[in-house]
Amino acid sequence: MLTHLTINNYMLIEHLDLQLQKGMTAITGETGTGKSVLLGALGLTLGEKADGDKVRLHCDKADITATFLMDDLPEARQWLIEHDLSHADECLLRRVITKEGRSRAFINSQPVPLQQVRALSELLIDIHSQHAHQSLLSKNNHQKLLDEYSQQQALAQEVSAAYKQWQKLKSEYIELRDNADEMNARFQLLHYQVDELDKLDLSEDELDKLEQEQQTLANAESITHKSQQINALCDGDGDSNDINGGQSIRESLSHAMNILQSISPQTKAFNNINELLNNALINVDEAHSSLQHEMQNIEINPERLQFVEERLSTIYDISRKHNIAPNEIANKYTELSHELNQLSGGDDALIQRKEEMEQAYEQFIQSATGLSQKRQIAAKKLTSIINKQLEALAMGGANFIAAVSQQLEKPNSNGVDDIEFLISTNPGQPHKPLSKVVSGGELSRISLAIQVATAQTSQVATLVFDEVDVGIGGDTANVVGELLNQLGNKSQVLCITHLAQVASKAHNHWQVSKDTHSNSAATHITALENKDKIEEIARMISGNTLSEESIAHAKLMMGQS
Repeated sequence: MLTHLTINNYMLIEHLDLQLQKGMTAITGETGTGKSVLLGALGLTLGEKADGDKVRLHCDKADITATFLMDDLPEARQWLIEHDLSHADECLLRRVITKEGRSRAFINSQPVPLQQVRALSELLIDIHSQHAHQSLLSKNNHQKLLDEYSQQQALAQEVSAAYKQWQKLKSEYIELRDNADEMNARFQLLHYQVDELDKLDLSEDELDKLEQEQQTLANAESITHKSQQINALCDGDGDSNDINGGQSIRESLSHAMNILQSISPQTKAFNNINELLNNALINVDEAHSSLQHEMQNIEINPERLQFVEERLSTIYDISRKHNIAPNEIANKYTELSHELNQLSGGDDALIQRKEEMEQAYEQFIQSATGLSQKRQIAAKKLTSIINKQLEALAMGGANFIAAVSQQLEKPNSNGVDDIEFLISTNPGQPHKPLSKVVSGGELSRISLAIQVATAQTSQVATLVFDEVDVGIGGDTANVVGELLNQLGNKSQVLCITHLAQVASKAHNHWQVSKDTHSNSAATHITALENKDKIEEIARMISGNTLSEESIAHAKLMMGQS
């Protein structure tokens, strides 16, 4: 519900702060006072096109804010949450327009693009006039209104979910089908690569062992020769006399120990030296033993060397093929094997996805067909009710149809129905979409009839009617007033009217007036109560000259004695 409207420096309004009430509010005033200024200002907060000429003369900018209470607007509240614009229980729409024509829009004090403002405004308010945004002109809203009227929103959501699931599976099936050749080529490549790695059969730590063995075999002669030299140095075998001046390391250490033991007296320091030399001798013996053992394992084997180098070459070649390090081959094998296992069931996956897609389609068609049947029943009832309302609104020659036609070949998320509200405004004329109705007054009365018929199920909390009484009078005007009053019992209704019969039925009444001076003019809005309201109704009946008769007539219209 719209609770506040604040307008600054817009057209003839310098400053206006309106607090709006529930029920039906009539907005009246003499021609030219600026009754439509309110709608123009409100429309700007709802995302309508800005015009710098609408900024009040001698002012830099116009600033307009509309405040909505969100209690009865669950869809709008959810929209705000989804767009991270939620703000307690209220929603503030603000629009600032400069005299140069630039504008900025805000939702709950956050700057937003106009597209978002327009999307939200459709959930907040419905303005019924020839030139304002009009939800009833959209076929999508026709389907929504019909589903709300038939109370089939839950089934409509089920249909939408079934459609999305069908489309998801269909997309996956098409992708699998269209990529079959590519996937087959990938399968063949993976099969070759995995087979190659299977044949390689690289065991854990084999690479490190092979590389170490290759180094040993490639240098076997040099290692053997140098080991023999070390062996001779350690124990005096072979050519040790040539290498070490006649004595091995062991002989030198033994000789040193003999000399040390001949020293007298033997001090603690000499004893420590003797122990160190003895340890050195033990280490030399151990090194000599280890070297002899290692020499026994070293062999000059060209055949084994050739095998090891060929094995390593194969490993290096495969790693280069996959652009990985040799030690990553095992992980690559696991990765390729997993992908190959997934692709090996490609044909089965395609068949299964097709079956799932067909089952999803059948489920969608079943739900959509059921919804279509309920829509057609509801459409007949709605058509009958609206035509009765149109007859009461002096449009007896008009004929309304809530048209529902199945189009199984063109399904969408709303089902299999093409839903559109059509109207023939005169006998014998073909039915046309509401958007083709030329007369703004006719469109407003048609909208009024539809809103009244769907009032118990509509989610829109605020309705605005601009000049719905154009071209009517007498008893028909009374009917319009009663219908608006009826709507006001459920929704907030703002109605610009020039008919006393309509204004007299309002729960609240505003009078628009204009003060004109030699060099300026200003629009004012006054909330009327009791006597003032009676006098305004009387003025609307008889003109500016009030009389006892017009006052009495006004009281009679308002149900007062």
